[in-house]
Amino acid sequence: MNNGRGEAEVLTTFSDGYQYSKTKLEESLRQVMALKPAKSSKETAAVKREDVDLIVNELGIPRSHAEKALLENGGELEKALRALVVS
Repeated sequence: MNNGRGEAEVLTTFSDGYQYSKTKLEESLRQVMALKPAKSSKETAAVKREDVDLIVNELGIPRSHAEKALLENGGELEKALRALVVS
């Protein structure tokens, strides 16, 4: 039965009969990528463990707050400390 649509390009067929089509894989990938939020440059900044430890020990704040402050300030310790002291 032909419904007017072309057949999907089959990438591989397994011995049990299952097939993966290029069209379905690309569609699934687009759906997954739409769900995953893109990371901002702030989130990709490296946070050094010793910087987090310093903030936690000196200011007595939870580790999660120290990590958040460093991420929001691009991993720069001085900026993170200033932001925490001002807030």
